[in-house]
Amino acid sequence: MGLKFLKIAVIYLFIGALLGLGMGIAQNFALVPVHAHLLLLGWASLALAGLVYHLYPVSSTTRLARIHFWLHNLGLPVFMISLGLLLTGREALTPVVVVSASAVLIGLAIFATNVLVNIKPAP
Repeated sequence: MGLKFLKIAVIYLFIGALLGLGMGIAQNFALVPVHAHLLLLGWASLALAGLVYHLYPVSSTTRLARIHFWLHNLGLPVFMISLGLLLTGREALTPVVVVSASAVLIGLAIFATNVLVNIKPAP
């Protein structure tokens, strides 16, 4: 599971970097919140989760880890696309942003639960 998180994290890193480069070239920074969320919720959060799952394999074999992975990675792309469209004037997408952001947040809550319940101090 740790490797799955690390591999998807680098995909978000690359997409976030491409978006940043594109904004810089165009000198249009309307999508800075999308760029920041891709790098923080995509790259940083998922890479750190991958390291946690790698260092504590007992947490990586749980149903919680699988649910975390899927909620985060189904919610985040929808969140980023709908947020980008919202920021460029499509206010009707606000409910989609709320639902998809909530899916990511629930995934993070499941990750936190997994860490708190399944990672124990070394004897």
